[in-house]
Amino acid sequence: MNSDLARRIKDLSISTKESILSALKQMDTIDRKLLLVFDGSSFLNILSIGDIQRAIIMNLPLNTHIDQILRKNTIIANENSTYSFIKNTMKEFRIECMPVINENKELTNLYFWDEVFGTDIKRIKPNLNLPVIIMAGGKSSRLKPISNVIPKPLMPIGEKTIIEEIMDRFVEFGCNSFLISINYKAETIRHYFNQLQNDNYHIDYFQEEKPLGTAGSLFLLKNRITSTFFISNCDIIIKEDYSEILKYHKTSRNELTIVSVLKHYSIPYGTINTGPNGVLIDLNEKPELTFKINSGMYVLEPQLLQEIPDNQFFHITDLIDKVKDRGGKIGVFPVSAKSWIDIGNWEGYLKIVRDS
Repeated sequence: MNSDLARRIKDLSISTKESILSALKQMDTIDRKLLLVFDGSSFLNILSIGDIQRAIIMNLPLNTHIDQILRKNTIIANENSTYSFIKNTMKEFRIECMPVINENKELTNLYFWDEVFGTDIKRIKPNLNLPVIIMAGGKSSRLKPISNVIPKPLMPIGEKTIIEEIMDRFVEFGCNSFLISINYKAETIRHYFNQLQNDNYHIDYFQEEKPLGTAGSLFLLKNRITSTFFISNCDIIIKEDYSEILKYHKTSRNELTIVSVLKHYSIPYGTINTGPNGVLIDLNEKPELTFKINSGMYVLEPQLLQEIPDNQFFHITDLIDKVKDRGGKIGVFPVSAKSWIDIGNWEGYLKIVRDS
């Protein structure tokens, strides 16, 4: 491998014996959704975020070696492949990264979509064409005093507002129909979109007359939605392939899918496990714990709207419990910590403003 190629792949490279958790953290660190897996000097395969998500959905331990979760079939070019073949193959299969290897399985070149097609030609994303509900009726007390004047959905991020950032990510996947739940400063939100006149947004509003919790206002949509739909809180951004979330929801035949975030917490002390009579079992020096937390984004089937009580305070967690208690199928789709941005507090909001 020449020095230029070695420099390009330094941060993308990972050993087969690294764990799922290590790979996930590395992806977050370099802000990429794939890594190049090596067994010594031999190139083995590409590890994608999808590979990791499938492993987590299968409930594999996070310390599982990544060579246990690699796909069997990955499109890879060899030294005899022409540039024209590589370019056409990447375009046909929407391949983000195409490795080139020699007969000794050594990596000799690497092509990325942006390098081959430039930034003006984007990889085509699936057209999902599903309705999106955005819950934008809260008072956003965590962002006071600004939210006393400007409703949280309209707080600026660069040249956009929070709600536009959320909507534009759905628009990328062909979701243009938005139903926005409003209450606090409802007329301000209506006025903003009336003035904006963005053809990518087809907006209907539904307004609760009193605070009804995180899902209570959905009773107003009974019989208005007849297809699978997304729900998003108005203070979170998910940087993920929404088509993969929907694919998991459909293939698993879920009634409801929760998008979860893998959050890592380091305990700065040694922890102790004991048995009966205080007998020491083991010591763990500064362990790290990983939890799946609720991101605030969901996929639902339309019949669930019939289970929302009329004009009553009702949280989305109440609906989840209701479906679970009657034996309905609920799935959980994992995303990495860096793929989720919580804008509902000052720390998260200021961070995304700085990065925009």
